[in-house]
Amino acid sequence: MIRRATVKDAQDIFIILQQYAIKGILLPRSLNSIYENIRDFFVYEQNGKIVGIGSLHVFWEDLAEIKSLAVLEEYQHHGIGKKIVEECIKDAKALGIKRVFALTYVPEFFQKLGFKIVDKSEFPQKVWTECIHCVKFNECKEVPVLLELQ
Repeated sequence: MIRRATVKDAQDIFIILQQYAIKGILLPRSLNSIYENIRDFFVYEQNGKIVGIGSLHVFWEDLAEIKSLAVLEEYQHHGIGKKIVEECIKDAKALGIKRVFALTYVPEFFQKLGFKIVDKSEFPQKVWTECIHCVKFNECKEVPVLLELQ
């Protein structure tokens, strides 16, 4: 079951993100940042356990980013990540967002969902508000992908 996150989910979201941050697959987020952005998050719950997470962060009137997409390893390859992305896209459409992007190490996953690989210069709001402060800024290996919404 997919649903919007609540404040009681913040600790579980943090734990999942930490597992991937330690591996260098996702950027770390503080628990405080998760609380501040809890309204952006969706969680996928199975048998009362949060097994997947993702968030949609609005950057501008026509631009939003899918961030912090993670599914616990033992639950991967069951369509959970896809469902979370689809929920983010549905939310973006409801908000009137025209373009949704992600920065990813797995562009093939997003390409299967209709995203196209683009240049990071397409997202100056992201680059100059968040990327510029990232420790990996000069050596970023993430691939930008974009989905144009109708």
